Amino acid sequence: MRTPTQPAKKVQVLVVMGVSGSGKTTVGKALAQELGWTFIEGDDFHSEANVKKMAAGTALSDEDRDAWLSSLQEQIVKALGQQIGAVVACSALKESYRHRLKVDGRVQFVFLNIPFAVAEERLKKRKGHFMPVSLLESQFETLQQPEGSDYINVDAQQSPQEIVTEVVEKIRK
Repeated sequence: MRTPTQPAKKVQVLVVMGVSGSGKTTVGKALAQELGWTFIEGDDFHSEANVKKMAAGTALSDEDRDAWLSSLQEQIVKALGQQIGAVVACSALKESYRHRLKVDGRVQFVFLNIPFAVAEERLKKRKGHFMPVSLLESQFETLQQPEGSDYINVDAQQSPQEIVTEVVEKIRK
């Protein structure tokens, strides 16, 4: 982790974060395509037990998320070590989760900020995902609003292309 006196290095990994239904995968894939970077879907790193638990309507505990976060951290370290750009879609709801993923100053977070009602409506329309609408409330309860220069806070009610344009402009400054 860099100290406040060190200059930030060029952003090389974007972690697109937010509650379920905020558009992490859609925006993450579009950002990766726009930037020519690798896309990493955080959901792919959940254990089978975690997926079953969520599909059954049970929220994950910090203990449940531990191995998942370690796997994502490894993916970030790998991308940084290979000096390739990567976009990671990951809820990263708590500050402690984000702290684990922020391995150095080349990692930046994009917070897809969305009202509960909009996320709920999106989840009701979504097909083929293990995350049920019933867990959305627990996600909002768990969410610790990100603040500070490590975060690009965007309105997730915008179109994916508008979000991509906003994020790309901000990271290129």
